[in-house]
Amino acid sequence: MPGSELLTPGLRDWLQANADLLDTTAELADAVVPRLADAGLLRAGVPVELGGSGGSIGSAIAAISAVAEHSLAAAFVFWGQRTFIEYILQSPNAALRARWLAPLLAGTVNGATGLSNAMKFLSGIESLQISATPTDDGWQLDGALAWITNLRKDGFIAAAAVQVAGDAPPAIVAFTSGSAGVTRSADLDLMALRGSNTAAVKLEAVQIDAEHVIHLDARAYLPGVRPSFLGMQCGMSIGLARAALRSAHALSTSMRGPLLPRIEAAQAALAQQEATLIEGVEDGRFKTAAAPLFRLRIALADSVQEAVMLELQASGGKAYLQDRDTSFARRWREAAFVPIITPSLTQLQVELQKHAAA
Repeated sequence: MPGSELLTPGLRDWLQANADLLDTTAELADAVVPRLADAGLLRAGVPVELGGSGGSIGSAIAAISAVAEHSLAAAFVFWGQRTFIEYILQSPNAALRARWLAPLLAGTVNGATGLSNAMKFLSGIESLQISATPTDDGWQLDGALAWITNLRKDGFIAAAAVQVAGDAPPAIVAFTSGSAGVTRSADLDLMALRGSNTAAVKLEAVQIDAEHVIHLDARAYLPGVRPSFLGMQCGMSIGLARAALRSAHALSTSMRGPLLPRIEAAQAALAQQEATLIEGVEDGRFKTAAAPLFRLRIALADSVQEAVMLELQASGGKAYLQDRDTSFARRWREAAFVPIITPSLTQLQVELQKHAAA
């Protein structure tokens, strides 16, 4: 898949100029989604008849990868927005889609995935953190989510899995920041990716109606959307690894260094992982066989760690000098996030152990 050529020159230049600022401060956090929208990236993989630019989910993965080559913070926001868009694309709720899809694609409202807790729940790792009590015209939501990205301070819509009272199955719903009882925390004090509008949310007696139900059965819905959730998440790793390996290759070529064969082998392996990922997401195999997708997510995380280590070795001591190019230091911090984004590598390894035992 192509890389930075997917970006408009204006977006590419803006990301390159502000990558460190997006990583270390919240100064430009609210500018990311509108910039992505203006460049048409949020429409990748969305049917033309619904306002998108067409293509498949592979188009969205490629676009996220291209952004991640320049800024993982921006790619993280992109993943959150585009994943929420995917939720409502795959929802049977036409009213929800009609109300929210256009502003989400236009970047005038931020969408937050909120389903990290749900993905853990699906794997039996964690109980649901939000309860839903039926009311005369909908549900009342109570609970909290400790970590959600893309929560724009002046307005957002977020997805969450909820435990419904009684015998009903867990459901997937959406709630908005303007609803009474929704409280956004201050930004979490992250060591990197600080421009990602990442915070916690508390819900106290929040009222929602049928229009805000993404799906009435979380267990039926989540396996179908998980390949897109994880596939687009993997796009972050692909772009970051690609950027680090490109830098390492340029440094090693200029010095005729002994690292060059290892770098080129890593680039070839990364390209193969990307091709396998997109093929599997597009042909639907990961909907019924999650283990190969989990292995790919782990392999791509390993590729990121190898890539930044090769870049460090190719750079040598100058990588430690603050007055030199800061791109490596940023990528090093960004790479530290890849193993822990939900589902973390530890959680995936536990899942694979259970799968092997079964």
